[in-house]
Amino acid sequence: MARVCAVWRVARATVYARRVRAPRPSPEIKRGPRTLLDDTAVLEAIRAVLAASPFHTEGHRKVRVRLRARGIRVGKARVLRLMRAGRLLAPTRRGLAHGDRTHAGTIQTSRPDELWGTDATLFYTRRDGWCWFFGAIDHCVEDVVGWHVAKVGDRWAALEPIRQGVQRTRGGYAPRIALGLGLRMDRGPQYTAHQFLGELRWLGIRPTPSFVGEPQCNGIMERWIRTLKEECLYLHDFATLEEARQVISEFVERYNRDWLLERHGYRTPADVRRALTRQAA
Repeated sequence: MARVCAVWRVARATVYARRVRAPRPSPEIKRGPRTLLDDTAVLEAIRAVLAASPFHTEGHRKVRVRLRARGIRVGKARVLRLMRAGRLLAPTRRGLAHGDRTHAGTIQTSRPDELWGTDATLFYTRRDGWCWFFGAIDHCVEDVVGWHVAKVGDRWAALEPIRQGVQRTRGGYAPRIALGLGLRMDRGPQYTAHQFLGELRWLGIRPTPSFVGEPQCNGIMERWIRTLKEECLYLHDFATLEEARQVISEFVERYNRDWLLERHGYRTPADVRRALTRQAA
């Protein structure tokens, strides 16, 4: 185009402005080439693939691959649309309660020891292999009220941070000593065990499990686990579980003493708990 315009002494902008543009297709007309098979034929092929599959939970991605092996090349979105319309998608859990999808509420509390959060994570040691960390955090002060590391991450290991927190904040360990306290947790096997829930009832703690697939419900503890990983676990090559216990103990103490909380005006968890405790008194 540049060479032609130079020969004819015409500006390229004039040529582009005077070119006849092809009219745009109507929105009702599908762009691209026509497909060889209509939706009815593709849906029948999908049913044939599912009938021949040796498994019971084939999703739309695997069905698309199996269709390609039969010489039928269709898009992933089209397979998903047809399987959804034909009720052929892999089964999912039904009947579970869900909260507000926008998460417009809050899990933060205005007073300490109204709601705690608990969760667990894995870390690696060279001699002992994969080990467990369990912790509990207050949703108001955001200080760690209890923690525990163990090789076996069972229900008894999950209970240890709660026991430490009750003894620390209530000054003892007795039936109904923690009345009025709620515990936010996920639905892991440690937290749904009868022994775990039974000891919570014995202490007077109200379990408040988060919704399935919504980690925001336990967001305060989840965020602290991320801090633990970034500030401690990812920075050390632990040789043994005992070494990890010592390093984590020092980090938790340093966090409660020196970590600055923007929510509380950049004060440390220890300062916030002392101030709120004096107000309550």
